[in-house]
Amino acid sequence: MKKIKITLVAITVIIASFLSVSFTDNYFEIAKNLDIFTSLYKELNTYYVDETDPGKLMKKGIDAMLKSLDPYTTYIPESEIEDFRFMTTGQYGGIGAIITKRGDYVFISEPYEGFPAQKAGLMAGDKILEINGVSAKGKTTEDVSKVLKGQPNTSVTLLMERKNQDKPFEVSFDREKVTVKSVPYAGFVADGIGYIKLRSFTRNCGKDIKKALVNLKKEQELKGLILDLRGNPGGLLNESVNISNIFVEGGEEIVSTKGKIKEWEKVYKATQKAEDTKTPLVVLINQSSASASEIVSGVMQDLDRGVIIGSRSFGKGLVQQSRKLSYNTQLKVTIAKYYTPSGRCIQALDYSNRNEDGSVGKIQDSLKTAFKTKNGRTVYDGGGIEPDIELEQEKIGNITISLIRKRLIFDYATDYRFSHDSIASADKFQFSDENFVAFQSFLSDKEYEYTTETEDVVEKLKKIAEEEFYFKEIATEYDALIAKLEVNKKDDLNKFKSEIKELITSEIVSRYYYQKGRIIATLQFDKDVKEAIKVLKDKKRYDNILAGTSVK
Repeated sequence: MKKIKITLVAITVIIASFLSVSFTDNYFEIAKNLDIFTSLYKELNTYYVDETDPGKLMKKGIDAMLKSLDPYTTYIPESEIEDFRFMTTGQYGGIGAIITKRGDYVFISEPYEGFPAQKAGLMAGDKILEINGVSAKGKTTEDVSKVLKGQPNTSVTLLMERKNQDKPFEVSFDREKVTVKSVPYAGFVADGIGYIKLRSFTRNCGKDIKKALVNLKKEQELKGLILDLRGNPGGLLNESVNISNIFVEGGEEIVSTKGKIKEWEKVYKATQKAEDTKTPLVVLINQSSASASEIVSGVMQDLDRGVIIGSRSFGKGLVQQSRKLSYNTQLKVTIAKYYTPSGRCIQALDYSNRNEDGSVGKIQDSLKTAFKTKNGRTVYDGGGIEPDIELEQEKIGNITISLIRKRLIFDYATDYRFSHDSIASADKFQFSDENFVAFQSFLSDKEYEYTTETEDVVEKLKKIAEEEFYFKEIATEYDALIAKLEVNKKDDLNKFKSEIKELITSEIVSRYYYQKGRIIATLQFDKDVKEAIKVLKDKKRYDNILAGTSVK
């Protein structure tokens, strides 16, 4: 009952805070419904037939309530505050490694270079048997992560198992403040063409981008720059302003926000002198580029500062702010929509108008509004940033997906690392056809069954034919087709050899050169980057795109 009393006190405080806000139109409804909820919560905890956990019950109620609004308005309990801080700062106390669950145990998936796990000699593929003498069997990645994280300079002891060693081994080391770099790689991808990868919009990432740009200019003459925002989920709005300001002059409007509360209606302008307004710029985006990524790419497009290449971005035009609650909890709440300099909001889903079944539909093309860039090019709202050059995203083969899901490419790279002390540099390593034959041999006793779309369609045809009593007449043809498909599937390893080799290359390189090496290795196969290089080397085409006189 003590927990219930504490919770009821908290609810009373919430009621009082609501009464102090001047929402006079909703005053009675708010007060009435909070009183009903308080009474229900008390009665439920007192009289329900089984024991209840008040904390879990309340969290489920809060989560369900917020889920009815949008997926970005969330409740953050005290146990998840550190994870939330990591999302905004890129920093946490721990061992510095990505972990993954396989069977009953959690494995090291990738140690971060220069941090405790890597310095202690841990490698991708190592199995965690015990943590500080406690068995890790059956633990989830969340369970293990919570134990591995902790205050810097506190010790942790791990009992590990490695595939090429007969006995488990123990390592002890201190946790450190781990900083995941916002810019994991910057370098040259062609003569005079620089490349900067931005992982997320965490604190001070604008300074990191600026530093990377300055270093590129010191290395050689910069004739063009590729800013890679693919897969970047966004982050801090002010950092999107800082990064935009690197490429557009002070005084330019970057983004504006509009919400229910007047004080949240703001116009954010570039306030500093730009670092570079002249170097031709390409911004790479894809369907996973969201939020702050869309602000930056939208600004570069609206102000005709750079060419956008890739696929349409995610379409998140909503702004969140964290609000501190009692007992070290927080509410991340959507407070406004943001608008790029041309005036467009690129939010793709309309959460304010849900369908009867609760689903959310995309804004229809007929309801989208046209806007103009600085040079008079037409752009649209309501569905992400549409690239100036849209590239078709290649579909990965079913066999490749199966090899990834079964972790067979991962396992092969682990074995390769054990049998090769060193490899060529990340930009020069090549996984040869001879090596691919060895990979095929590695797969000979492994299971990686998969179903093709063709097989799915044929199976549906069979079911329909059986229901309509036609299958007897086509049974012979059906069996022959299935047999032919099986023969063709046996050649899938060779048919999709190119994309499989690309994945094996990056996985092997990561074993020696970590995250930075993985990025460098993938650049040699990257079709988006190759297209960006072509555009940056063709000044006439680049200028025509920004002037609106070029066909996409």
